[in-house]
Amino acid sequence: AVVSTQSTGDVKVTKLRAVTTNTALRLRAITDFTDAEGVQRFAHDEWLFAGPGTYIPHKNVEIVETIRASIIKPNEALRLRALKACKDQVGKDRVCGEEWLIFETGAYLPGAYEQVVGTISAYILTDNIALHLEALQSFKDRFGIERKSGEQWLITLKESEAFIPDVYENVLAPINISTLTNRQYCIILDPLGEDGKNKLGQRKLVKGEKSFFLQPGERLESGIQDVYILLEDEALIVKAVLAHTDSEGKDRQPGN
Repeated sequence: AVVSTQSTGDVKVTKLRAVTTNTALRLRAITDFTDAEGVQRFAHDEWLFAGPGTYIPHKNVEIVETIRASIIKPNEALRLRALKACKDQVGKDRVCGEEWLIFETGAYLPGAYEQVVGTISAYILTDNIALHLEALQSFKDRFGIERKSGEQWLITLKESEAFIPDVYENVLAPINISTLTNRQYCIILDPLGEDGKNKLGQRKLVKGEKSFFLQPGERLESGIQDVYILLEDEALIVKAVLAHTDSEGKDRQPGN
């Protein structure tokens, strides 16, 4: 298709641009003007003409480039960055340099001021594998929990089977589950308390049969150990390392 314009007695023929599905033209205003839809455009403003459709050139507009949609597959997300302050495609205000994720599967056509940083694949979690995460800055995670900068926590199968870390979440490492048989035990150093903070300097005894994930900041003292099996004519001499009350209700002091 063509469009004809009259100029100084000559006919100027300009080809129209056909824009296909999942593509768009990135347009830029050369001067201030009001477009056919009544939208005020200012010089250097940019916007998209998305297909399918036929683009009719305008004397005050230049075509910057053709943009093609990114395809988001299941268990993937698209990471975007704002090139300048703008509203994203759901109307949320974004500041220059801000990054966010798009989780919806299908074709996604980035806006005029949106840059595709990359595609993020999900981590697949099982009963035996968790993820150790760290907050890169203070934010609210997708589960509605407020996270502080530098805070660390675990994501397990209980929270998500396929987990895609947010832009403010750093994956430190996958964590394997620790499993104790009925003849094993372990001692956890600096165990995590109910307030979500490590009890520094304290020790926690865990007896099998049991499976658990070590929480951030926790570590095992001497790993997983076997219990002592005593015969009728055998006994163990033990010494208290820290003050505590034993299983028989007796108070023990260090060295006793």
